[in-house]
Amino acid sequence: MHRRPLGRGRTLAAIASVLLLVACLLPWYSVGGGAGLPLIESRAFDGSGILAFLAALLVLALMALPYASVGRPVAIDAWPAYLLLLIVALLGVVAWPIQYLGVDPSGLLPTRAPGYWIAVVGVLVLARAVFEIHREPVSR
Repeated sequence: MHRRPLGRGRTLAAIASVLLLVACLLPWYSVGGGAGLPLIESRAFDGSGILAFLAALLVLALMALPYASVGRPVAIDAWPAYLLLLIVALLGVVAWPIQYLGVDPSGLLPTRAPGYWIAVVGVLVLARAVFEIHREPVSR
């Protein structure tokens, strides 16, 4: 049974998903930790970042779907589905700083919130992946 190759777009989508999953395990916001103050950290699961986590899992599931089927293309494995998941991940990443408007903005610096910034890179890579998938010829 012939399987189509993964392609550049789906490879980028897999890399973006791994970036997003790793980012969700790292701090997305942290304050304190110096001069006897306790360190307060927030991760993706403490707010809208959970959307980025779910989108990353769904992208990996969507990529695996054609390989789990009986050797024929799956209609949902197309660029609109990846675009929808990109929008979900983007909403999770963009809405995150809005939660912290009234608190110390230094908690979102890259040195204090590496997970958030890795998630931003992951969303950008996923956007490029959606573009690459959109440019691929349709296989039926």
